[in-house]
Amino acid sequence: MLHLKSDTAARWFEQVDEDLNAVLIDHAHCEKKAAGTALNLMFAYVEDRELCREMTEIVNEELEHFHMVVDLLERRGVRFRRLTPSTYGRKLNDLVRKQEPQRAVDRLLVAGLIEARSCERFNRLADHVDDAELAEFYRSLFESEARHHTTYTRLAKHFAPAEEVTRRLDELAELEAEILAASDDPPRMHS
Repeated sequence: MLHLKSDTAARWFEQVDEDLNAVLIDHAHCEKKAAGTALNLMFAYVEDRELCREMTEIVNEELEHFHMVVDLLERRGVRFRRLTPSTYGRKLNDLVRKQEPQRAVDRLLVAGLIEARSCERFNRLADHVDDAELAEFYRSLFESEARHHTTYTRLAKHFAPAEEVTRRLDELAELEAEILAASDDPPRMHS
């Protein structure tokens, strides 16, 4: 369902255990970035009415998640602040081809893979943390992240045949797994 080519490594859970607060802060930043990505796609492909409608829903949902994470941080006495982001998103976006319509396909698939990885990590994190509130919070996000992944993958088929989209998704998913395996980023949602 999520089209991922690897599971989250034990190394990431060690990072979570070392600095859960940094991962939580980064999660808030990721929600903002996800809203920004959806908004940018609306501007780039304004003629695609279905895409714009779907992106509007994703923007609203991602901003709602952002506020939920910020509220969670506040309840825990953790100050929301700037962090150096992981290199994950930049490296994935570096794979986006430059010419349209391939660019549209790649932008949507990269966004979908990021959502898929978030979904996988939220599910695993819910089982990993020894904190009922946090476990429930991450379980509550699973469904929407999975839906976003599916939406992005479906919308990529507006710009290329399904077989081409599936082939490219497999290629990008392999590269996504390699990017994570080679990561030496500090503790982040996608480190």
